[in-house]
Amino acid sequence: MGKITNLFGFDNSYAGLPQRFFSKQNPRPVAAPKLIKFNASLAAELGLQLNGKTDEYLAQFFSGNEIPSGAEPIALAYAGHQFGGFSILGDGRAVLLGEIIAANGTRFDIQLKGSGQTAFSRGGDGRAGLGPVLREYIISEAMHALGVPTARSLAAVVTGEQIYREAAIDGAIVTRVAASHIRFGTFEYFAAKNDFDGLKIVADYAITRHYPNISKSENPYLELLREVAKSQAFLVAKWMNIGFIHGVMNTDNMLISGETIDYGPCAFMDNYDPKTVYSSIDRHGRYRFENQPIIAQWNLARLAEALLPLIDADVVKAVKACEEIIAEFPTIYQENCLENMQAKLGLALNEDGDLALAQEFLDILHTNQLDYTNSFRQLLDFAKGEIVPREFEQWSKKWQIRRTKEVNNPEEMSRLIQENNPAFIPRNHLVEEAIVAASQNANFAPFEELISVLANPYADTSGSEHYRTPPRTDQIVTATFCGT
Repeated sequence: MGKITNLFGFDNSYAGLPQRFFSKQNPRPVAAPKLIKFNASLAAELGLQLNGKTDEYLAQFFSGNEIPSGAEPIALAYAGHQFGGFSILGDGRAVLLGEIIAANGTRFDIQLKGSGQTAFSRGGDGRAGLGPVLREYIISEAMHALGVPTARSLAAVVTGEQIYREAAIDGAIVTRVAASHIRFGTFEYFAAKNDFDGLKIVADYAITRHYPNISKSENPYLELLREVAKSQAFLVAKWMNIGFIHGVMNTDNMLISGETIDYGPCAFMDNYDPKTVYSSIDRHGRYRFENQPIIAQWNLARLAEALLPLIDADVVKAVKACEEIIAEFPTIYQENCLENMQAKLGLALNEDGDLALAQEFLDILHTNQLDYTNSFRQLLDFAKGEIVPREFEQWSKKWQIRRTKEVNNPEEMSRLIQENNPAFIPRNHLVEEAIVAASQNANFAPFEELISVLANPYADTSGSEHYRTPPRTDQIVTATFCGT
């Protein structure tokens, strides 16, 4: 492998931790990489010196065939509760190239996903298929545009090789950018090994990198749990706000930073149903839509268990302190949800009865099997005085009365509705269409068009009605699949 110089200006900190935190691992070379997509706007935000580079040049780098100067490739060690069962894991198909510091001073990880076997692959090939790579690119970038904390996608390449799942498929690699890749499972890993020195190191590192404001606290490790709980309450409320279903809320897929990561069998709801499940591996609905806040709290309890030795030498005191934080989570989550829902309804003030008003709206959607995204967007029409569908007549009268209590004028209320109810989401059938066109016909036009529309999800983009239309019966996606 060669060296590409002066691209990133790496400033690696995780690679400076004790070596038991990771395995040094170069990406495995691929046969004939070809660039599918390069996220030029994200590269500019990160301050990367990539202007004027050819697709061929970028393909060599984003495939891992060439390693940039300053990179220290590593595969991270971690554990996790997967569907409730604990496992020792690690990056089985990803390599962290290193870290960069953007112009605003924020530190980011640059990681190749699908880059080949590592010490943690557990018999897997360490590769990713084209379909899952396109899904991750589409949905991670859409989530960013929707205002949801998320890891992002910097580039995608096909490898020129085939990999084998149910059948032979094209291999691909996505370059992921995240605030870090420290997972709940990272803490579980060291706790499970009774490596309390390692546990303290990673906790101190996480505090310094993500929550430096608590470093001088009387009990920074307890405050770390509190801050992570707040970030998860905010994050999951955002998911619920847009009808997003993660699909695999294992503790190894939850980041300490509060970003969404690991877009495997994720999906967006069409018709509103709290029990909606898409993931083909979630056979009992553990991670269904309505369960996401419950699972977030469960995951936080697992993080708390790992942190106990750091919080207090007296385990009884440590447990009691953690239980208080875990018990507060539903309240903090509900506060976030109510604030989000009020904004969706165009309400800036907090009034008694707002939660009941929102729940009644959701009940109407559920009873009448109505589209979640479009029904909220339709409030713009209601606000203009257009004819209200029969099922909303009584509710709309209550809503209009509630609107009279606002200090904002009607135009400002409508602006609030528009800014908090997307016109465009990554609808499952459109994502599948883009994946099929690329995978079966090497046609990336649907992928490019979908990316373009989703970049401005709250805009009234003329000529894009196709992307707002719910699926026909024959287009409905009933199951989504994990990339492994």
